[in-house]
Amino acid sequence: MTLTAVLLHRVRGNFLMLLALCLFAAGSAAPLRAAADEKPKAETHMTAEQAQKLFALVDQLLKFSSEETGLPIKNTVKRQLTTREAVESYLTEKFNEDDDAKRMQRSEIVLKKFGLLERDFNLKPFLLSLLKEQIEAYYDPKMKTVNLLDWVSVDEQKPVLAHELTHALQDQRVNLETWSDQTPPDVSLNADDDAVHLAKDEFDTARNAVTEGQATAVMMDNLLKPLGRSLVKDPEVVEALKQQMNGASDSPVLARAPLLLSESLLFPYREGLSFEQDVWMDQGQAAAFAGALDRPPTSSWEIMNPREYEKGHRPTIPLLPNIHPLVDTLYKPYDIGQVGQLDVHILTGIFGGDDAARDLTPAWDGGIYWAGQKRNATAGEQATTGSIALLYLSSWKNSSSAQAFAALYSRELGRKYSGLKATSTATHSMPSESYGEQVFSTSEGPVVISTRGRLVFVTESFDLELARQLASLVLEAQETGEMKLARRNIGSTEGEPLTGSLMRFLSNCGAMKAAVNASLRSVR
Repeated sequence: MTLTAVLLHRVRGNFLMLLALCLFAAGSAAPLRAAADEKPKAETHMTAEQAQKLFALVDQLLKFSSEETGLPIKNTVKRQLTTREAVESYLTEKFNEDDDAKRMQRSEIVLKKFGLLERDFNLKPFLLSLLKEQIEAYYDPKMKTVNLLDWVSVDEQKPVLAHELTHALQDQRVNLETWSDQTPPDVSLNADDDAVHLAKDEFDTARNAVTEGQATAVMMDNLLKPLGRSLVKDPEVVEALKQQMNGASDSPVLARAPLLLSESLLFPYREGLSFEQDVWMDQGQAAAFAGALDRPPTSSWEIMNPREYEKGHRPTIPLLPNIHPLVDTLYKPYDIGQVGQLDVHILTGIFGGDDAARDLTPAWDGGIYWAGQKRNATAGEQATTGSIALLYLSSWKNSSSAQAFAALYSRELGRKYSGLKATSTATHSMPSESYGEQVFSTSEGPVVISTRGRLVFVTESFDLELARQLASLVLEAQETGEMKLARRNIGSTEGEPLTGSLMRFLSNCGAMKAAVNASLRSVR
């Protein structure tokens, strides 16, 4: 999967829904909890009268959401109160027993190999701590029920409901439970599987941004309309909200979060809202809501460049030739996916800061990776990055950006590996292209960075002979003219999709106080 989607989409159903929203809420500027040095307030519970008032708001806000989106109300939405203890028990059970949660934790090694997480970062306890700290109402597409929290006041939950009930309307149109993760759950074992995985890899990221962007747009307009304002009439309010989300958080857990977590999990709300606003203003309500559900974008690039989506453009996906005859003897396939524009934004931000992310992200033009695990790795070694070998091909809009990225990537190797030593460097220039190879020795084996025109190819931990064989095979495959739009017509409502279903959405349904507080601040 895409690097950021490893976290968002290895986990499906209700667990993913809660995870994404917890991190979304944590990432905004508004506080959810008292600061660490303040005395926490005693928790109260909702009375029967308050619960009745809250339940009555469901129908009122469902009608508002329907009018705002143009999505019809086909069924009554069930509603129920739940306790903190029940939610925390559910989350703990999911972490310990859910297969998708285990897959997410398995992918932690690949994220560390890339340098997106520090080697000593422990993902599971961090996420569980954050989940328990910051949770609010959520819509469950499996049970067709909006879950309301008995320890949160009616006034605090009211804005959240506009968001959550938008998910209910989306569910009634496209069935969010069945429109689930498009990425195949199994490990890709051969070249045909590789092509399928790569073609569909960013579907989940893009579709999640649509569902959360739509829901956030409705919540924002619910706050704006009493003031005589709206997202369409006052587009600047979105920039204000994005600033609130980007601000420092008072969450003691989030203060320790890596950039990967905060950025990848804010993306559906922040960039999804911008995407929906642009389509709404350019093409109208039907295109922004029903249209985006019926013809969803297929990549983070389309979300970040909504006018390209409006034109029907899709990003290219570099070709991964059949590498299995070279690698399968020593390595068993472990993970595969795209490195999308969102991933590059995060990667360059971690490696080079805001300036590098700002300069290089627009120059991205496609990327893929493959990871294998040593077949002879012991049980103990399998939990470490030393057991993983990685290849990464990135394409850029020009050779100067490719060279800049290669230089940035090489400078960060010392942060990932001990014993780093440059062993050879070779460069060659021609009028139309530049060629280069940098070889490093590290504590986990050789790293080879090859540049060829607009392409950068990286191998980590393959022996030098195999690394060069892979570089030759992969780079020459691009020169044959085979670099193309691998997904073809996928993402339109015409033609036969690879999986037999084009319209399956991964719904991260839920919202929390910080989201509401950020919205409130942005409209003031």
